[in-house]
Amino acid sequence: MGYARRPVAAPAAANPPPAPSASAGVKPAKAKSGSIWQMQIGGGKRKTHMKSVEVLLFTSELADLIEAGMTLGAALQALASQGEEGSGQRYVCQDLCDRIVRGETFSDACAAHPKTFEPIYSNMIRAGEASGALVEVLRRLADHYERFDNMRGKIKSAMSYPVIVLCFGVLAVIGALVWIIPQFKKVFESMGAALPLPTRILIGMSEFLIHYGWALALAAVAFAVWFGRWRKSPPGRLRIDGWKLKMPLIKGIVAAGAYSSLAYTLKTLLVNGVNILQALKIAEETCGNAVIAQALNTARKRVTDGTTISGPLAASGVFPRMMTDMLAVGEQAGDMPSSLEHIGKRYQKDMDRNITSFTNALEPILIVFIAGAVGFVAIAILTAVFKVSSSLG
Repeated sequence: MGYARRPVAAPAAANPPPAPSASAGVKPAKAKSGSIWQMQIGGGKRKTHMKSVEVLLFTSELADLIEAGMTLGAALQALASQGEEGSGQRYVCQDLCDRIVRGETFSDACAAHPKTFEPIYSNMIRAGEASGALVEVLRRLADHYERFDNMRGKIKSAMSYPVIVLCFGVLAVIGALVWIIPQFKKVFESMGAALPLPTRILIGMSEFLIHYGWALALAAVAFAVWFGRWRKSPPGRLRIDGWKLKMPLIKGIVAAGAYSSLAYTLKTLLVNGVNILQALKIAEETCGNAVIAQALNTARKRVTDGTTISGPLAASGVFPRMMTDMLAVGEQAGDMPSSLEHIGKRYQKDMDRNITSFTNALEPILIVFIAGAVGFVAIAILTAVFKVSSSLG
């Protein structure tokens, strides 16, 4: 999908406004390590990085301004002035402009903001500076970010519906166990009739949840905290990313998206003059899957020994045979970017098909799961009502 570009007004002056001096009695606040917020003079907070969609718009608008004849510093100042107060765009653009005025290259200035610009961004900018084709590189980066934003949007939209339905189903069952079942229990106890097994199980679950629900909540929170820390550790990331590539229903989406992302990243880097070793290193850092990153790391070490890319990738067992064969064809023909473009398109189509299959298969699975839970509650109550009624009769 496309993104509407905002009208950008030219700044009143090409030079950025001077930063406040220390004599003014204002000390610049320091952000905590790893924090995306920084305290402002007035006591509020401002963001110190841009989201991927904001980077996409920034890149497109910067290319438009430079192509219109504006200098890089003036274009960055214009983008900084149009950002809202305290926004990440104003902070990042102003800092980029200040660094360029101090004599830094644009690629080095971008590399100083790793939370905003991925390694592929600064490396492609560096290649554009060396070749004198900065506007063309910015256009390709904008296409790269738009393509990946569309890919992430499709995956999120496919996952949002089942997550919402599952949460509502779990909340409905918990509500029935906590508030509805105790009322039926009082009625059944007052009648003194023997209850069937499903009803006794349901009442036992209700009593356990009422009396020990706090312990379950604490255990769930503790598990979530432990799992969140474990999944960020290298062994945890490797294990979880391996599960993603093997789990039914989602493995097709995750794998196809990762292969398409990798192909487009390598193609974009190679077209802009980045050598193959550096391209593999950047792809390893930006692929987002630890298993694929490990395979790329091994391939990069073997490429330094004179081996082709397709051979080590095929030996890793992570990549499909179709992908490595198409890479081999590109290596033999001396046209790797073209082969990578075909690989990216192929697996992007596979990802779209897998998303459709995932949504079509998940709806009946969720219906069966929720219907089974609600049906068990209804059967347990109805069988008890029938048995009590028959005993009274």
